[in-house]
Amino acid sequence: MSEPDDPMTRIGQGTELGQRGERAAARDLFVKVWDGFGGEAGDPLYRCALAHSMADVQDDAAEELKWDLRALEAADSLTDERAAHAGVASPVAGFYPSLHLNLAECYRKLGDLQRAREHVRRGIAAVGTLGDDGYGRMIKGGLDRLAERLTSDRP
Repeated sequence: MSEPDDPMTRIGQGTELGQRGERAAARDLFVKVWDGFGGEAGDPLYRCALAHSMADVQDDAAEELKWDLRALEAADSLTDERAAHAGVASPVAGFYPSLHLNLAECYRKLGDLQRAREHVRRGIAAVGTLGDDGYGRMIKGGLDRLAERLTSDRP
């Protein structure tokens, strides 16, 4: 496994800030990193990782959705070879369950239950790419809980 790219290291630092509750500081760091690698035109690995993390530190659900959609778009253009070159152990297919879980939750918060259900379905369809480890169980459990919640929230 290779050493993490500098943008990946900085994205990790921003994620740590967010986990400590320093959401504004995390957003500021993520913007600097985003601009530094070219943003929308930059490397899809960096775009995916940063957008996925940036979504988690948004205070507004519409902004969170915008970043989650960017992460999904970037994942769609990312190759397993590029991810492996950066030291990512899993194939890109393993990104999708979490991406769809986050999108489903955003759409739920915004009241678009139809789109939320669609992303839950897509996430559940992709869970076979996850391992039977803590992370895999967490994402699978999140999808199952959200699916149940969306079933009870039917209009």
